[in-house]
Amino acid sequence: MDSEIKEEVPVHEEFILCCGVETQVLKCGPWTNLFNEPRANRPKLLIFVITGNPGFSAFYVPFAKALYSSVNRCFPVWVISHAGHALVPKGKKILTTSDDSNAQEINDIYGLQGQVEHKLAFLRTHVPKEIKLVVIGHSIGCHFSLEILKLAPELPIIRSFLLFPTIERMSESPNGRIATPLLCWLRYALYVFAYLLLKPWPEKIKSFVIRIALQMMNLQSEFSVLNILEPFCLANAAYLGGQEMMKVVKRDNETIKTYLSKLTFYYGTTDAWCPKEYYEDIKKDFPEGDIRLCEKKIPHAFILHFPQEMADMVADWLKDDLSKI
Repeated sequence: MDSEIKEEVPVHEEFILCCGVETQVLKCGPWTNLFNEPRANRPKLLIFVITGNPGFSAFYVPFAKALYSSVNRCFPVWVISHAGHALVPKGKKILTTSDDSNAQEINDIYGLQGQVEHKLAFLRTHVPKEIKLVVIGHSIGCHFSLEILKLAPELPIIRSFLLFPTIERMSESPNGRIATPLLCWLRYALYVFAYLLLKPWPEKIKSFVIRIALQMMNLQSEFSVLNILEPFCLANAAYLGGQEMMKVVKRDNETIKTYLSKLTFYYGTTDAWCPKEYYEDIKKDFPEGDIRLCEKKIPHAFILHFPQEMADMVADWLKDDLSKI
């Protein structure tokens, strides 16, 4: 798709209090507050993207913009950060709603289950009940997507795409065997290192370092990604990662079986978080399911260099569903 066309796609950044926690939401499309729209002007469907870990939403903007364009700009695409993975920049307002859940109601909001409830609270507070949902999970976002289906069957989710799904045996995966000791046993040492090294840095230095890193990786970001070097955010990402290693062990076959007709799984051939054998195992258990293996060697972190390719595939898979809206 032409880069000039993608640049014209409107993306609105908001920082809200969700369950009492600062949360970044990036909204692709002209709709910002769905409740303020006259009912006749509301979109019939929302595409809701749940990120991997760390949940830095800004990196998903190229994917969201490409997907929005690929569905003919008819439906908004929203990306939500994880609780504790985004801090409000200086001078930026935090939006609040009277319906926001009390923070105390969610136990361990920065942990695995707390993050699920955080997403549920957002959907219940910010999305009108009549608007249908397509949920796209990436990496650990796939685990959250399955949990949302299980815990909130009343939500009008018509499809859920699980991209490079880390939904089982995370600590046994090649990357998991490396990450588990770091995130579970050495996490506090990482906290101390991050706070001692990064906390004293002025914002200008952090911005310069990030800008150089993005240039080296041939990446751009139209929204601030300073949270990458924010110790508070990194500590929460590490905490969530440690819980992933300990708790994402057994695949939730019961939920998959219940909602199989709504699910599309997409596994990578070179993915060290959910290796090819995980694809082969789930394919045996659910031969009738829409379970796909990547033929393009797209990496787990597709958002960095393959957002357009992934968006085109998802839009193609969605064609039949959208034709019925």
